[in-house]
Amino acid sequence: MKDQDKSKKQAAERALEAVSSGQVVGLGTGSTAKFAIEGLGRLVKEGLSIKGVPTSIATLRMAAEAGIPLVDLNEAGAIDITLDGADEVDPSFNMIKGGGGALTREKLVAQASIRRVMLVDESKLVAVLGQSRPLPVEVLPFAWTLSARKLSDLGCVPILRKQDGKPFVTDNGNHILDCEFGPIPDAADLETRIKLLPGVIECGLFIGIADTLIIGFDDRVEVRDRR
Repeated sequence: MKDQDKSKKQAAERALEAVSSGQVVGLGTGSTAKFAIEGLGRLVKEGLSIKGVPTSIATLRMAAEAGIPLVDLNEAGAIDITLDGADEVDPSFNMIKGGGGALTREKLVAQASIRRVMLVDESKLVAVLGQSRPLPVEVLPFAWTLSARKLSDLGCVPILRKQDGKPFVTDNGNHILDCEFGPIPDAADLETRIKLLPGVIECGLFIGIADTLIIGFDDRVEVRDRR
């Protein structure tokens, strides 16, 4: 196992301590969330009684294979705790998410949750959002070029995400524009401006959402709570 994967797995294992029987648990998408889902599956086999709310079709399949009972967000109502990863996290716990393309469902599940626990390895910690990766924005295929032009006016270079040479399609049937903004000095303001643009479904800025960070380092795991 790569060192980075070891850090992710250690963070995921620590996060499992926050889950207890009787809870509804939001299940994130991505490489770090994968370790949490595998751990929850193990605990379910050992007697933990939970229901999971998946944030993507890939997560749904993974959780079902792990033996975790599932409900969708409409059935679940309030979610007790969500375990998810992030692509970048700044010192105020604001995040960029959406590298796996599930940003819209991830944000909806997070906003329905009482507690949001984000699992990352130390490489995801940044001083300013946008310094290491583009910002994903989910847009309607019908008007993606219009959305791209409007996003360009905000100061970025938008690139249509592709998979196997074709436009990437989200679980919601939409496209993703990966927007190279560079360092983002005011992420909350940018989120508001992006979401007002025509054809935009959601953006990967997660502002004021994370409650707890569980960070895997090479030699330890740290738990940090947002004030």
